[in-house]
Parts: sequence; structure tokens; C-alpha cells
Amino acid sequence: MAQEATPVRTARLGRTLGPEPATVSGVVLLLPGGQAVSGRRPAPVLAAGSVRALGRRLARAGRAEGLAAHVVHYRYRGWNGSEAHLARDAAWAADEAVRRYGDVPVCLAGVDMGGRAALHAGGHEAVNSVVAIAPWLPEDDVAASPEPVKQLAGRRVLIVHGTNDGRTDPELSFRFAARAKKANRDVCRFEVHSDGHGLHQYRDEVLSLTADFVMGSLFGRPLSRPVQDALAAPPPLGLRMPLAAGFGKTLRR
Repeated sequence: MAQEATPVRTARLGRTLGPEPATVSGVVLLLPGGQAVSGRRPAPVLAAGSVRALGRRLARAGRAEGLAAHVVHYRYRGWNGSEAHLARDAAWAADEAVRRYGDVPVCLAGVDMGGRAALHAGGHEAVNSVVAIAPWLPEDDVAASPEPVKQLAGRRVLIVHGTNDGRTDPELSFRFAARAKKANRDVCRFEVHSDGHGLHQYRDEVLSLTADFVMGSLFGRPLSRPVQDALAAPPPLGLRMPLAAGFGKTLRR
């Protein structure tokens, strides 16, 4: 008896978070965390949970402009070495956004391993901005090529990391940002002092910062002064910008 072929796995986009816009003028693709190595399928509810609150905040902030926010559901839980499955799925998602909505700007916003996927796939021609929150980045290894940064040229990039993150090393994201800044001046990085990997202590500030950055990048809204300063400041100042407590409460809506 012939053995049945293993079904080909495909990535997919979740439903639009919040009311679906009548006309879509921009898209944010939310990339959940993952694992270094795993051939298993992600658990949809658990995987999406890490980015769903961010997606809802962005959908509310961009409702008037026609923002569509989707969670990307990966084929595999793992990055899986040179396969870079999560980055490939992020690039597929950008293709899918173009297929669905046409020539609109796309932001890739990822957390943990999804942050690494967003940075890798940021070179997609539809992507104009990238957000990486507490990104998982590999340790420096002289035997391996460093994380690529040239694909980020021409994109606006925001990295956010807690200084007490015990899961993903904030120093690695700083080093990455320093290299990326040499290829692209529109890179900034905010440090959330005393917060950990989940950024729970300053959750609202992180969401407000991300919304400010994404609305400015996708729709040309004026950026807040801290983000403007971080983008304009030379390294290391703009790459170690402290996220102030209460950020967002005084911003004009």
C-alpha cells in the first residue's frame, strides 16, 4: 500500500483584530514568539496571546486611517536554524497582505522570536517599518554569520527591551541596533528600566510607544518627541533611550 504524503503546512493570517476597515490603508502583521528548535505546530491561542493585546491597541489607534491588524500563525514553533521558518512565514504574510489589500504600507511587529522574524523579513518591498519587542537574538558566534542588518535600509525600526530581561539578552539587541544604525539612520531602541521579558510593569507605556511609532510610520502622524529624539540622536544615546513612566498619557490624541 502506498504511503500517504505528509500534508504541506501553510502559514495563515488570523482574522482582523477589531472592526474590519471599509478601506484598508495600512497593515500591521503581529509576529508571536517561538522556540529555537521545534517541528511542532504552534498552539494558536497561546501563540497569539503574546501579541493580541498589542494588535488590539494598534487597531484602535489606527481605526480612522484604515489599519488592518492581523496575527501571523506560523507553520512551526521553531526558528530551526538555517530554515528560519518564522522569518519565512513573516515574509509570506507580507506577500499575503499585498495580495489582499494592494499597495499599502506594512509594519512587521514581533515579540521574542517574532522580533527576530520581523527584523529578518523587514527587507520585504511592502514593509516600511519594523517593531521588535524583547527580541530573541542569538549569541555572537565567530563561526556563524552575524544577524543581517542591510535589509533594514530604508525602513523605520523600533526595538524595545527590558533591562532586567532574563530570557532574551538586552545587550544583544543593543549590539544589533548599533550595527543596524550604521546601515540605516532610522533606527531607535528604548530601554525599559527594571522590567523583565514580558514588560508587565510598564505594559501600557510599551503599547503607547509602539502605537505612536506605528501610526507615525504607516500614516505619517507626527511622532512623539521622545521617538523623534531617539531617531535623531547618535549612538549610543538613541539606542539606550529610557522609556519614561507614564509615556503616552500626555500625548495629544
